[in-house]
Amino acid sequence: MAEQHKKGLNAQLIWNDLENCCLQETNCGQCKKEACIIGFAKKCVSDYMKAPKKEVEGGADNIPITDFKVFDEPELEAAIAHILKECKDCKEDHTEDCIINVIRNCYEVGLFGDIHSYEGSVFQYLMYLNSEFPDKSARIAQLYKS
Repeated sequence: MAEQHKKGLNAQLIWNDLENCCLQETNCGQCKKEACIIGFAKKCVSDYMKAPKKEVEGGADNIPITDFKVFDEPELEAAIAHILKECKDCKEDHTEDCIINVIRNCYEVGLFGDIHSYEGSVFQYLMYLNSEFPDKSARIAQLYKS
């Protein structure tokens, strides 16, 4: 599927969030590029900026889920809230390789340590997070509403 999102994607907002989440080489050592969750998400957004496509080919399967760096939680919470605002609430049309899903999954690895189920509904996702991570989900929901 090479189609664009119907409402587009605020790639600059997502890029800024990724920059805010990135630990930079001074904190991280040598940059691992796509082997890092933030580096992988940056590559996805960079590719999107060059050729906007709804899906990242093989994106969900290539997320570096073994990236165990400690990221700044408030930055990741804000990034998740922003990416949720970009979600098109596609429900049954949701795909795992959707660029929004892939980037959200990267943030999840950094914040929660793993990828979590998403059924194409922001509301359902926030309810799920509330049951599993009440403190973090409250901050994400508050940022999402603002």
